[in-house]
Amino acid sequence: IVTRNDRVSYILIMNKQLVFMHSPLLDEGGYPDDCPFSSKRAGRTKKSIESLGLLNYSHTRIEEPISTSLEKMATFHTEEYLHLLEMAGNGELDYRGLAKGLGRDDCPLFQDLLPFIMLACGGTTTGAEMLLRGEADIVFNLSGGFHHAGPDSASGFCFINDVVLGSSILADAGKRVLILDVDAHHGDGVQNAFYTRMDVTTISLHESGHTLFPGTGFVDEIGSGMGIGYSINLPLPAGTYDEIYLWAFREIVHPLIEKIHPDVIVLELGMDALAGDPLTHLNLTNNSLADVFTDILDFNKPMLVVGGGGYHLNNTVRGWSSAWNIAVNGRESNVLMGAGMGGVMLQNNSWLGGLVDRALFFPDSYRESIDKEIKLLVERIKETIFPLHGL
Repeated sequence: IVTRNDRVSYILIMNKQLVFMHSPLLDEGGYPDDCPFSSKRAGRTKKSIESLGLLNYSHTRIEEPISTSLEKMATFHTEEYLHLLEMAGNGELDYRGLAKGLGRDDCPLFQDLLPFIMLACGGTTTGAEMLLRGEADIVFNLSGGFHHAGPDSASGFCFINDVVLGSSILADAGKRVLILDVDAHHGDGVQNAFYTRMDVTTISLHESGHTLFPGTGFVDEIGSGMGIGYSINLPLPAGTYDEIYLWAFREIVHPLIEKIHPDVIVLELGMDALAGDPLTHLNLTNNSLADVFTDILDFNKPMLVVGGGGYHLNNTVRGWSSAWNIAVNGRESNVLMGAGMGGVMLQNNSWLGGLVDRALFFPDSYRESIDKEIKLLVERIKETIFPLHGL
């Protein structure tokens, strides 16, 4: 039996039913090639984990998503916006669509836009329904994670907010939902959707809005009305590195999950917090995100995992492959799985360490200023949020 910190065992992991949501149709078309957001990432990850034998287990399987219907999308998005989105997908864009963010650099139009988005989002809604029916314990939809889209607006490569739709399916079924977002960008659309609710908790660790889009997600955004204390934000300074990130995560997220005791966890596993991402300014390796993922697995909750950001293609694919491997085999297997083969498997000549990133080292002077800022933020969250939950 392989154990980590005397918590989750290999036997427990092997009893979990894991589903990788993907359709071959998602490998065709999608976002333009010159767009930083690559819709090829999920398909590349599927190819990676297939090549490593990580879909050959009795408790793993691939499922094709069912496209999210217009009716289901209308439970969050306005009918006017959906009509404009449908028009734009047919090549008809007017001033009303432009005012909603359609056709901008961060929300480019492309052929068959609406069917593609409905299918990508369908992995999340289908996955949520599978969790409710007990057909899976962990569902990955790496084509999803569009956490910026609002009820009547597109933003940040996001046209439809599948995270809100999937979480609402779970919450409307009476489940206590906790959304953990480790994407480098704050999930403003998701936070806004649940800001006044206490049955859905949003926790986001992201680069500070002072240095990164969308300019939201500060520590004083804690919810309102019945939702006070159920929106938690840790805005990280540029340059945040593994050790202080993991310390902050365990100081804040662990106690809150234990106290709130959600029925299901929705994890936005963006990989744009990794060092080298062209759109962000954090310095994490996928080792810290592997530890985060393992920690969440240790809570032994049904989990819906969505992709989100990640604009360095090879790093994103390796990070997601790492998470799937951990879900299949446990954290310790990550060091061994694909060691020395990752560069070949992933077509990445920069690092031949399999699924594990090389460690990054920083001088004490670099760490001190970042540590000081993050420790102050953690202290402030403990002062404002923890008492609301009896911590």
